[in-house]
Amino acid sequence: MHATISRLAAETISKRPLILRQASASLIPPIPLYRRILRAHRFLPIEMRSLGDDYVKAEFRRHKDVTNPGHIIGFLSQWNVYLDQIPSGAEAQHFRGKKLDPTIFEKLSEEQLGQMYELMRATKDIWKPVEGDPDVRGDRNHQ
Repeated sequence: MHATISRLAAETISKRPLILRQASASLIPPIPLYRRILRAHRFLPIEMRSLGDDYVKAEFRRHKDVTNPGHIIGFLSQWNVYLDQIPSGAEAQHFRGKKLDPTIFEKLSEEQLGQMYELMRATKDIWKPVEGDPDVRGDRNHQ
C-alpha cells in the first residue's frame, strides 16, 4: 500500500480533486503525515503519548493495503484533522483529550463501536487514579 497510497496522495495533491472536493487537495502523503503525528505526540504527557503512538502505528499498519481511493482519502484526511487538533508546546503537557461529538456515534459501524469501547477500556486503565495522589482529591492546582 505504501506505493499505492503515496502515489494516490501525491496525485490528488497535484491533480484536480476527486469527488471529495478540496479534502484531497490538502492531504499530506501517508508517511510524512505519520511522522508528523508521532512528532506531535512528543509534547503530550507520557501516558497519552504511549497510547497515541501505539494506536497510530496500529492504524497505519492496518490500512497499509487499502486500495480504495475514497477510503484512503478519508483515512488521510481524518488523521490530518487529528494532527491539527493536537496542541503543541507547553500547553500539550496539560492536554487531557477532547470529547467526541455525539453525532459521530450515529455514523459508526458496530465494529467501530467495538473499537471505541476497547479504546475507552484501555484509557480508563491508564488514567486510573492512584490512592494518596493529590490529584485524586482534586487539588491538582492547589499544591
